[in-house]
Amino acid sequence: MVSVAYLLPGQGAQAVGMGKAFYDRFAESRDIYTRANAHLGFDVTALCFEGPRDALTKTETCQPALFVTSVAAFAAFRTLAAAVKPVGAAGLSLGELTALAVAEAFQFTDGLYLVQARAQAMAECAARNPGAMLAVMGLGQEAVAAICRQAGVTAANLNAADQVVLSGRVPAIEQAEGLAKAQGAKRAVRLEVAGAFHSELMQPAAAQFRRALDKVRIEEPTFPVISNVTGRPVRGPEDIRELLVKQIVSPVLWEASMKRLIQDGARTFVEFPPARVLTGLLRRIDGSVKGLAVDEPADFDTLSG
Repeated sequence: MVSVAYLLPGQGAQAVGMGKAFYDRFAESRDIYTRANAHLGFDVTALCFEGPRDALTKTETCQPALFVTSVAAFAAFRTLAAAVKPVGAAGLSLGELTALAVAEAFQFTDGLYLVQARAQAMAECAARNPGAMLAVMGLGQEAVAAICRQAGVTAANLNAADQVVLSGRVPAIEQAEGLAKAQGAKRAVRLEVAGAFHSELMQPAAAQFRRALDKVRIEEPTFPVISNVTGRPVRGPEDIRELLVKQIVSPVLWEASMKRLIQDGARTFVEFPPARVLTGLLRRIDGSVKGLAVDEPADFDTLSG
């Protein structure tokens, strides 16, 4: 593989059964799950493989489960493609921490600590400041910006030119949903999240997460990792700390992040499990590049081309 970039999923991609095929086939993947069980204080392996779905969807358990699943699959990938030098990596929201972990910016166990701290802070904040998120598809950015102003919501994820996720208090999101449908949006779908992520309502969570970051040693990544906040590669340990705090309350510049990786030479994008969402967005952003979603070990066979 040449000119490859890695994509790591965020909350919303979870599915019962995720990661089991890698656990069954690769000792390296089993080791990741075993270590995670010991450090997280709950059986993340059983949660990923068996559910129940309601428990897997909760922020405080969903984020660690996704992180572990993606890292376990990446560990299997490294056994087959150890020589690959990626152009870079990007992760959607939570996935940015996963991208930093696979780029060795921090140790796996420190990553578990950070992800669990982030998830708990966001879940507690959402309980105190209830909110919701809404994916709007098929409207231009000017129309979406007008909806944000009228309803008092935030553009939280700029996923593609025709897909923006809005974030805000529940009544405001309900108003935004009505406005989007009235203006002809192809779809306006509420996300399965418990809070108004990537908005100012998450400020208490950002402050709490900053304290967790201060306890962890962070190194220069071994390959470029794109920041959700800037759409550009992070510039070192202190930059990583600041941007991970800002990310909780800032829009995710996903389209800009993909365009930066393409600008830097990426032509093949490998999405680690649970996969499909990010390669789908990639097709909307630039159909000239190749996206490969890895959901099970058999999908590795497609990477050799």
